[in-house]
Amino acid sequence: MVNKKIGFNDTWVLLIGIPFTAFIIPIVFNGVRFTREPLYSPRIFFIALFYTVILWVGNRYIMIWARKKYPHFDDVKRRIITQSVIMFLFTIIACNLLGFAEFRILEVWLQYPCNNASPIDKLIDGNNAALFCSLTVSAIYESKYFMHELKSSVEEKELLKREALQSQLNALKTQINPHFLFNNLNTLSAIIPDNPQQAVDFVQQLSKVYRHILAVKDEEHIPLENELEVLESYSFLLKTRFEDNINITINVPSKYYSFQIPPLCLQLLMENAIKHNIISTDKPLYIEVSVVNDKLVFKNNLQKKIQSVDSTGIGLNNIKNRMKLLTDKPVQITQTDTYFAVTIPLLSI
Repeated sequence: MVNKKIGFNDTWVLLIGIPFTAFIIPIVFNGVRFTREPLYSPRIFFIALFYTVILWVGNRYIMIWARKKYPHFDDVKRRIITQSVIMFLFTIIACNLLGFAEFRILEVWLQYPCNNASPIDKLIDGNNAALFCSLTVSAIYESKYFMHELKSSVEEKELLKREALQSQLNALKTQINPHFLFNNLNTLSAIIPDNPQQAVDFVQQLSKVYRHILAVKDEEHIPLENELEVLESYSFLLKTRFEDNINITINVPSKYYSFQIPPLCLQLLMENAIKHNIISTDKPLYIEVSVVNDKLVFKNNLQKKIQSVDSTGIGLNNIKNRMKLLTDKPVQITQTDTYFAVTIPLLSI
């Protein structure tokens, strides 16, 4: 199983990397050989293995901690600096403490001389070996982690591209959505005899909605002002159809008009509200669009239809996945017993 904080299953790296590193450290840094003095002995290997296990496992957990603390791509530089400083301090402190313990146990208590090198040479060689071990750990885990993140990023980008294409397809479907068109034509036919001018206004607003869909179907983001304009037209159609049974309030200060959002978000949320809630004289539907803490909030009172409507979640997932293309800030969905709200970050692109 892949450890998400490591980027791969490192069981074999631990089982092979630790003994191999412990094996070569005495050869590289202490000058031991198999054919001449100082001879490579099992005692030397196991002492090196003990050092390597402590340093390897300790540095491994430091990297896991750093990745939990700084999980986002924007924090990579801060994570690397913090992680490197802590790993360096841990390595030096641990190496010298272990060296002191080795000296006390082997040379003082057991009167077993380790080698003929001077204390300064032992200190330098030990710290060099410890830093080599830490750099080895860092190189292995960071390279595998970045490869894992790169692969995940590519897969996510492909998924989001498919979602964007699906969004375009949904937009095209909306243009010829039979229910949407049927409902609006029914409304139009009902108002033509009694109020021809209202019928003209209705056709104009309906055409504005369709023109907007055609204009933005290929866009990743548009100004909030444009989205609100078409929402006004869409609201006019709904008000004409449902009359006083639906109340739509748009309360967005003009200073937010230049902020960006994915196109057709508000229309999708409006369609969801109409689809899933009772709309009647006794139970009017209240919809409010506002801005709170620089985020767009779409909120409606919750009065679910008695006859359940299948909900695939495609609309909300579409909005969330399109936002991922633009920002790390999440779309928030809140549902209580009385209301349903979707909060969309506004982007200053």
